[in-house]
Amino acid sequence: MFPLYRTTLPALCLTLILPCGVFAEDGKKPESPADATVQRQPLMERSQEDALALERQVPKEEQQTLQAGSDSFLALWKPANNSAPKGVLVILAGAGETADWPKTVGPLRRKFPDAEWGTLSLALPDLLTESPVARSESPAPAPQAADTSKAAPAKDTPADANANIAQATAPEAEASEATDPAAAGNSSDSTDAERIFARLDAAIAYAQQQNARTIVVLGSGTGAYWAARYQSERQPAPVQKLVLVAPQTPIKAEHSLDSLTASLKIPTADFYYNDQEQARQAARQRLQASKRMKDSNYRQVALSAMPGNRSAEQEQLFRRIRGWLSPSETD
Repeated sequence: MFPLYRTTLPALCLTLILPCGVFAEDGKKPESPADATVQRQPLMERSQEDALALERQVPKEEQQTLQAGSDSFLALWKPANNSAPKGVLVILAGAGETADWPKTVGPLRRKFPDAEWGTLSLALPDLLTESPVARSESPAPAPQAADTSKAAPAKDTPADANANIAQATAPEAEASEATDPAAAGNSSDSTDAERIFARLDAAIAYAQQQNARTIVVLGSGTGAYWAARYQSERQPAPVQKLVLVAPQTPIKAEHSLDSLTASLKIPTADFYYNDQEQARQAARQRLQASKRMKDSNYRQVALSAMPGNRSAEQEQLFRRIRGWLSPSETD
């Protein structure tokens, strides 16, 4: 037994010493899940990720970094291919679209310079009113909360086994009761509007720097809603015309699109696709609202979708818009 004792004793001591050495190495402690959460960097906005991708795809001479308050954003600029351009078309993409979106935004920004119009296209920032839960900073808290409810009770466990859960969730419940959902929604909507209006202000200021004779704002999709709201609330003097393409009202919008278009004071063209019943009904409501207003400058143009032939569909849209902007040109 003596030889066996001599071989097992050192091994036993070694197993006791090794864990201590691992924790004591360099005086460092193992990183806890809470520390990892604190150190995690905030996620970049989706619109910022899209802008970084565009910077790798679009020629450098077309890229312009504009300042909107404390935010900077990417806009794509193409000057008119003419010594005496007619003006600048400021294009506002819709939600989920980029400043070079392959439908409407990209084709129009590339086609209009040959029609003697400069183009400046920009995207919406990420909207608070449309922020998906999946874009939150960390999805981990939900599982951690579930594990907490299964933890062993403390020494001071009350007689009622559910009291711990009630005590733990009481602050959250009080905060929830103190929060007015309508007020929170209005606050988010106002914040979104301010950020978008600041971008449009910066875009229009840039167009003025190019000595544009005429400035037209064009909104695509939900970008049409924000362009109409911007014109309705701010009424910027440099903007002389407004173009809405396939306009859509955001789900959590504060105003209806038909109420906005009816109140506009500048010439406005509403280009919509009449192939879908929902789009036709919405367009009919906008038209009826405009008819109730005296001296309305609102006009609608119905377009036909061309499934399987996007190039022809985009050419149709371009010609119709160009014809409205310059009536002397044949459609």
